[in-house]
Amino acid sequence: MADPDPRADGATPPGAEANAPEFSLQSVYLKDCSFEAPKGPRIEGPWNPQIGLDLNTASEAISPDLREVVLTVSITAKLGESTAFLVEVKQAGLFGVRNLDEEEHRRAIAAIAPSVLFPYARATIANLVSQGGFPQLLLPPVNFDALYARSLAEAAAKQQAQTPPANLNS
Repeated sequence: MADPDPRADGATPPGAEANAPEFSLQSVYLKDCSFEAPKGPRIEGPWNPQIGLDLNTASEAISPDLREVVLTVSITAKLGESTAFLVEVKQAGLFGVRNLDEEEHRRAIAAIAPSVLFPYARATIANLVSQGGFPQLLLPPVNFDALYARSLAEAAAKQQAQTPPANLNS
């Protein structure tokens, strides 16, 4: 009987070049979720809530070639000053990461992984809201590449604003 392939954990597909860049999904799972509806679905007046959406991404190294990425999606629905519901989902995934330079690695963790995880979180949120007795909530797609590009631009602008001007009298 042949020895099992040491790369059979999914981090590197068999036959793949050992030094080739890789960012591969290993598993997707729900890490945490909560749903709160202070008054249940009892709503006075027409259902026209103001929806607040908050996104956050965190990453942790599990091994040198494996990272856990957690996308947290928080939704608050308010009618005037009253909260109709609050839902938070932490959708996680394990990703094989090898041979990426620093910039590619940051983009993979901050843009590509959340793009993979978001549809799962979106479906969970829609299900929780419906089970809470509220009308279906379908979140629009999110362009994580654009959010990542904007965060890079904001960080560069902040760094430039903190850099003192060059002394021209030298």
